[in-house]
Amino acid sequence: MKKQSLIEGTFILGAAGIIAKLLGLLFRWPLQMLIGDEGVGYYQMSFPLYMFFIAAASGIPVSVSKMVSERKAIGDDEGAVIVLRKALILMFILGAGFTGLLLAFSKPIISFLKWDSKSYYSLISIAIAPVFISVMSAFRGFFQGLQNMTCTAVSQIIEQIGRVIVGVGLAYLLLPKGIEYSAGGAALGAAAGGIFGGAYLIIKYFKVKREFHVGKIKDDIEILSKLLYIAVPVSLGAAVSSIMSVIDSVLVPQKLLEAGFTYKQAAILYGQLTGKAFIMINVPLTLSAALCSSLIPIIAEAYILNRRNEVINKVDISIKISMVIAIPSFLGLYNLAYPILNLIFPGQSDGYSILQYSAISIPFIILAQTSTAVLQGIGRYTEPVLNLAVGCVVKSLITMFMVAIPRINIYGAVIGSLGGYVIASMLNMRLLKKKLNISIKWMDDFIKPLFASILMTIAVVIIYMNVYNYTMSSRVACLLAILLGMIIYLILVVAFGIFKYDYIKNRIVRHSR
Repeated sequence: MKKQSLIEGTFILGAAGIIAKLLGLLFRWPLQMLIGDEGVGYYQMSFPLYMFFIAAASGIPVSVSKMVSERKAIGDDEGAVIVLRKALILMFILGAGFTGLLLAFSKPIISFLKWDSKSYYSLISIAIAPVFISVMSAFRGFFQGLQNMTCTAVSQIIEQIGRVIVGVGLAYLLLPKGIEYSAGGAALGAAAGGIFGGAYLIIKYFKVKREFHVGKIKDDIEILSKLLYIAVPVSLGAAVSSIMSVIDSVLVPQKLLEAGFTYKQAAILYGQLTGKAFIMINVPLTLSAALCSSLIPIIAEAYILNRRNEVINKVDISIKISMVIAIPSFLGLYNLAYPILNLIFPGQSDGYSILQYSAISIPFIILAQTSTAVLQGIGRYTEPVLNLAVGCVVKSLITMFMVAIPRINIYGAVIGSLGGYVIASMLNMRLLKKKLNISIKWMDDFIKPLFASILMTIAVVIIYMNVYNYTMSSRVACLLAILLGMIIYLILVVAFGIFKYDYIKNRIVRHSR
């Protein structure tokens, strides 16, 4: 199976991620239209628990990716297959166990977290997904370890198509029974996506396995031990990150009630935060996740083969890519928050100011993710967990005290997230500099992307205002401004020498032929 470079892998996964997000809008838009902010609030209350499982189990796919890459680097095909088999056993146990726990204790969980009782149907629906998602994730880790991101990319699109068709279909069919039933039907889409995406990867695996030319595979208990050695701290780190979302689902509704809001008002504000602002912020984070998925096996291979210069080069490129993604995303969402929400959710753009201020945290979230991926690639698993834990504590404290203040309310959660990720990203970068003895190229990696993003933003705002004055359509003006803004930004990236044109062409255009 052909290996892909860091740029190629990021491009493929990033493109698939964006397509998946656009498909996700086909899920979010009708869902928002069907059940509104209140229904989305019920749906979102249970969703962080599902994401907590994804995060808690994410260490195993990362371990698979790293270990498969290392074994392929030294020609151990049999070891790569054993890694996948052990991972499948672990992931199935985790997925089935989490599904069973959520189904068995759904009502006590709702009571303990003081959620609205109408969120019950979403919780039991989302509880079915982990058992299927876990198996799919193990196969994704295997293909990423082969440094070929195409299979993972295709599975993401298939997963999202299944989620949209089943989730929206059930939400529509169940709406006559009530908003809470409709939200529960939408939540079942996650399980459907896992089934479809997993089926594709299983079929692809049996085709790729023929290239390995391995006979009868012997058991190796050491592989299981190493899988867990890598997976546990990585999962803890991801779980800590997911806990930030769980904290919001627990603290924010409760603190909004303390601030004097009703249950319905709290659900609406929480729905605007998680069902609108977080959804839009997740678009650039999709590109960041693609970078991290491509980065870990490449860094792991170079590090195990003692190619120090290659490691340093990949770290520099990864930081540069992360800022090229993060800075324009922050400025774009901040300045076009209202027209973007009006484009995605026609007539339901309430909460655009929440999106504006939430966008400020994007560069810090992406920097934290990228630096964590690099540290995991060089075998530093525990330190990023501790750094993120410190950030989580900071977020919790800020959210707890500020959301309860009536004049601040939901914005306290936004400030908390920003504070938490600023701390985590700065601690990670300090550790990275210490462990690899690298110097950050501030001009190339930060200042040039910032200047290019500012110029792009000015152009986008001017385009939006002129097109709007001509067409009197916010949606047309927004869409055209975004499309032209992307073209302008790519030109500025090349003009400023952030990435050379030949460099991009050799790694992306050549691959697409």
